[in-house]
Amino acid sequence: MGGEFVLQFKKLIWVILAAASVYLGVTVFPELEDPVSVHRPAGNLEYDVWIDFPSDKYPETAAHIQSAVSKGFSPICTIDREGAEENRRKSLQGVPTKKGHDRDEWPMAMCTEGGEGADIEYISPADNRGAGSWVGNKLENYADGTRVFFQIEGMDEVLK
Repeated sequence: MGGEFVLQFKKLIWVILAAASVYLGVTVFPELEDPVSVHRPAGNLEYDVWIDFPSDKYPETAAHIQSAVSKGFSPICTIDREGAEENRRKSLQGVPTKKGHDRDEWPMAMCTEGGEGADIEYISPADNRGAGSWVGNKLENYADGTRVFFQIEGMDEVLK
């Protein structure tokens, strides 16, 4: 009976350790986590988090971000969830709706940089809403005030 007790006890310890690591968010593969938390400059730009935006999944949104950055808008979004509704109202004011299209904003409404003067393009609802959902999921664990660098394939050329 002593050997069986020890085996059961070891199993119990492993279950407790596994549950604790899940509860605490501990991972064995930190290099697989995305986005990457860093404090580093991109040229003259300071940011806290870098995300690789999936231009293959959301090509219209990616093209819009690149276009806006090439016009002088920053590729950095400072998270400001509380200001999103007001920023959206300001950025879309005077921009008519277009049947079958969404009005995409860069900087996004959830960014401190968003709002009045944002760059607006008409894109497909599936692309715009899919991209918005993707960004929301990627950034859900980051606090307001976090500066997020949006990396899009080819962005290096735009930032030169």
